[in-house]
Amino acid sequence: MRTDMIRKLLGVVLLGCLIALGFMKPVQLFISIPDEIVMFEGDQATIPSVIPAAATIGSSEVVSIDKQQKELTISGKNSGSDILDLTVGDFPVKKVDVKILPEFKVIPGGQSIGVKLNTRGVLVVGHHLIHTNQGDRSPGELADIQVGDIITKINGQSVKKMSDIGSIVKKAANEGNALQVTIVRENKELSKKLVPVKDKQNESYRIGLYIRDSAAGVGTLTFFHPNTKKYGALGHVISDMDTKKPIVVHHGEIYPSSVTSIEKGSNGHPGEKLARFSNTDQKLGTITRNSPFGIFGEMNNEVKKGLYDKPMPIALSHQVKEGPAKILTVVKGSEVKAYDVEVVSSIPQKFPATKGMVIKVTDPELLKETGGIVQGMSGSPIIQEGKVIGAVTHVFVNDSTSGYGVHIEWMLEEAGINIYQQNHNNKRAAS
Repeated sequence: MRTDMIRKLLGVVLLGCLIALGFMKPVQLFISIPDEIVMFEGDQATIPSVIPAAATIGSSEVVSIDKQQKELTISGKNSGSDILDLTVGDFPVKKVDVKILPEFKVIPGGQSIGVKLNTRGVLVVGHHLIHTNQGDRSPGELADIQVGDIITKINGQSVKKMSDIGSIVKKAANEGNALQVTIVRENKELSKKLVPVKDKQNESYRIGLYIRDSAAGVGTLTFFHPNTKKYGALGHVISDMDTKKPIVVHHGEIYPSSVTSIEKGSNGHPGEKLARFSNTDQKLGTITRNSPFGIFGEMNNEVKKGLYDKPMPIALSHQVKEGPAKILTVVKGSEVKAYDVEVVSSIPQKFPATKGMVIKVTDPELLKETGGIVQGMSGSPIIQEGKVIGAVTHVFVNDSTSGYGVHIEWMLEEAGINIYQQNHNNKRAAS
């Protein structure tokens, strides 16, 4: 019994020592040293110096020790990868993977753009009853065609716009045939049998569905990559206003847009940019993708009238800092201006995810004009220390001065731009 008590007492003492060890500053600093450092050519990264350790990569010294700030500074020189060894004498302390990415730049946006999306097929947005001699009914609802379904074919014929449906329905009804309707529901293709009915008021055959084949709105351009002509905008998915589901894009276009007025936001009531654009204006580019990270496609030409018309480097999610930043956006006409914001928090993300940052508008002029973040401001690029770090995406309903941002690296990935492509050579990765 006494031996068991001694063992338990020793166990408690050892546990206490381990816990206390975890609170020691050298141990905390050691734990804070990352297992991997990723940065671009020309960038610098710092890691805490637990002790005056030697730091080498391969057989070359690649870091300098700042004794006052107690940090090791790593400077990226050539793209590539290697291992950083931290040692004390002949005793290894830790190995850190170092990856240096090729220099990468984009032109930041901020311009107001008009967005026109054409859906893949025809989107079902509701049901309605047809008044027939046999009573009121909705053939579409009876056929189990649901709100959010996309009609792609009827009787084997492709359906691309609303006007395609009328002639097909009329022909089938006159021949007394049912319709074989091909729909897409949650990425699955289904076939439904629909029987049109005659409206007793106008003697025409109808299917009892509300449908839509396009959507339009305004937003903000985030970036343009001159080498590939690819762009990104909005920073969030475009959903149908009735179904609340993401619009599946067949094709679309973006156009120049001009802000006519601002409906100011307040707590509980998000504001809105009121803007106009014409489909007859010069088309700026195409829309090929509508994702949770924004809309993407290719530009016909570079968009001018930006505040920054020259390429600017980007920052990875782990390089974003809490503190001052700026957003580029338009609040009047087509003039892009820079406004002060604060990055309240930023989450280093290893995998694509939305809402990576929380930002707060601090600029007195912008607060006076808009009350903070308003609809139509989505996609406004966020600039910090001369780098594009992300885009504005959402406003907090209960605090119009604050909202979410998405990291730029995920928007670039959605645009089909691989920033992690490295030059495979035998050069040293850092110096």
